[in-house]
Amino acid sequence: MKAAVKLTVLAIIGVTSAAYLRSEERAPTDFRVNVDMVTLTFTVTDSEGRYVRGLQPGDIRVTEDGIIQKIATFAEGTKSPIGVTDKQSDSFARTNVFVLFDTSNCMYKGFAYASDAIAEFIRHLDLADSVAVYTFSRNLFRAAPLTKDHSQAIFGLRSAVAGNDTALYNTLLLTLRDAAKIAGRKAVVVFSNGPDNASVIAPDDVRAVAEDEGIPVYVISTDGSSKDAISTAVFQRITARTGGKLYWAKTWQEEAKAFSTIREDIGSSYAVAYYPAPNPNQGFRTIKVEIVSEKKYVVRARPGYRPRRE
Repeated sequence: MKAAVKLTVLAIIGVTSAAYLRSEERAPTDFRVNVDMVTLTFTVTDSEGRYVRGLQPGDIRVTEDGIIQKIATFAEGTKSPIGVTDKQSDSFARTNVFVLFDTSNCMYKGFAYASDAIAEFIRHLDLADSVAVYTFSRNLFRAAPLTKDHSQAIFGLRSAVAGNDTALYNTLLLTLRDAAKIAGRKAVVVFSNGPDNASVIAPDDVRAVAEDEGIPVYVISTDGSSKDAISTAVFQRITARTGGKLYWAKTWQEEAKAFSTIREDIGSSYAVAYYPAPNPNQGFRTIKVEIVSEKKYVVRARPGYRPRRE
């Protein structure tokens, strides 16, 4: 039984919801595939690991399954984006940062130091960036909804109290769902000690959501990689497959340094958006970002996504 595929360009990816049309009878199934505007956030570094700034749309080539894509929107850091309407401009000229803070019983020892490091991170974000602060143990608590008022976000952070079990993947999924409702650029920054003992969601399912929604996930873990091999592998997959990064921070000095590096990474990132060219592939579509230059640059971005089916 063959499926006829109709390719439909609709709204922004990550905002529309996926739904499958099922037939009650055993008749040929007609799938509608929503291939929406794709937003891609990435960083570019040179051979010495320094951020490359000042690139223009003509310096970048984006392909999807080898098919060259036409860039509709281009933005660097907080500079004025290119190719957007006035309504879109604000969402592409800033980043919506969602901070997810582990307040489970495993964090008792370093709770105060972690809170201070997060507050410092928020305090020095670009003024154009919006930030939300979520805390979690077994359940998610939205301590500060997304706001441009960084002092308000810090106030919400300071209201956090220590909890019990750790449900990292459950609460990360909820955070990603909130972030997906916001147009433009976004990032999720997770601060956790590592082990999850209360989630019912599989970590790779969470990773797939972040990957498809185009949301880079940064993880700062206070637990050494040698202590928890499972969490280490999960963190590495989630960050690598979303264009984010993993940091190990056993001391408050290392925590502060990791947050500072993430802040610089977010501020140095590029964002492009494009409407995918016709592509019959209903499965995973591979995205590749190349810099048109004789110099060798390293691009860090998510490797692809799965189009929505209707």
